[in-house]
Amino acid sequence: MWLLVILSFLLLIFIFVVVRHKMLPQFGAKPTGESFRKIKQSENSHHRRFRNRTNTEIRRNFKVKSMLNFSADYDATPKIPLPFKNNQSSEFSDNDDIKFTWFGHSAVLLEVNRKKIFLDPMLTNVPAPVKNNLMKRFPTEHPIEIDKLPELDIVLISHDHYDHLDYKTIIQIKDKVKMFVVPLGVGAHLKRWGIIPSKIIEQDWWEKSKVNDIQFIAAPSHHYSGRSVFDRNRTLWCSWIIKTNECNIYFSGDSGYRSTFKEIGDKFGPFDLTFLECGQYHEERAEFHMLPEQTVQAHLDLQGDYLMPIHWGAFNLSKHSWYESAERIAIAAEEYQVKLITPKLGEMVEIGKADTFSRWWREVQ
Repeated sequence: MWLLVILSFLLLIFIFVVVRHKMLPQFGAKPTGESFRKIKQSENSHHRRFRNRTNTEIRRNFKVKSMLNFSADYDATPKIPLPFKNNQSSEFSDNDDIKFTWFGHSAVLLEVNRKKIFLDPMLTNVPAPVKNNLMKRFPTEHPIEIDKLPELDIVLISHDHYDHLDYKTIIQIKDKVKMFVVPLGVGAHLKRWGIIPSKIIEQDWWEKSKVNDIQFIAAPSHHYSGRSVFDRNRTLWCSWIIKTNECNIYFSGDSGYRSTFKEIGDKFGPFDLTFLECGQYHEERAEFHMLPEQTVQAHLDLQGDYLMPIHWGAFNLSKHSWYESAERIAIAAEEYQVKLITPKLGEMVEIGKADTFSRWWREVQ
């Protein structure tokens, strides 16, 4: 009798979770139609779930508590608000300069060919489906309010984790975006959020597309995807090559260090600028997030000129101080004579025309 009661209670909990998952739009949707057909035919998927090129299982036995910074004995968050430069929409001008503006974490507004490309625009306070204080954005102000952003030609997404694909941000900017370029399967989330299919381009690894004379090549990364326990690896994760007649740029998304970087560098390099993740690493997840020293090596493998470290400066999603990755990558870049770019939030960087390295984070500790 008691066993039946317990099983019934667990069943009710399961039904509640499933119904809640279906009802909340931030969880996204399953791929259907042409996207689903491409996933079934993709050599990168197995039973409609994507796989890394070198097989690595996600560790199931890592200690969740150790990842969420309970009673952290290190500087998990800045002691004072992060410095930032306030921007106006008019500052994002239509000229021939190659420049970018960092919004923290992996969110970068890139300007090339007089076009504005927003990379992984996560601009809200919590990278999670529901509110919580464990992963809250560091105290600061946005360089520009979301509703005051300029018209965006392209939004480029690396994968569907909450710190890269944010429901609230997409909802707020979607009407000013002309085109979304995303990994295979991610379009289903966007369609559920009201974006028409004609504004979505989905790509498998090594596929190419061209938008406004800008070529986008989806390249492999070593990571995983999913917005809940129900859709693990149902969508693809990737890095991106952004290529024009004037510049060649690489955006890593999230990735562990692999020989893939050298393969990409040999095929598509050298790169004028690399955006490479360098934060939120942890020894129990090293397969999927590079250490800062590996970030520098990846830049060298890619045959990069300027290196802009991303995936830090907004949230603490792992067990290291908020500035540790910046310190470590600065040391490694100096050792290997890599041209490192470390702007403050909102500081507009014009490639090749200014020395934009400073250890500004030391003023905040």
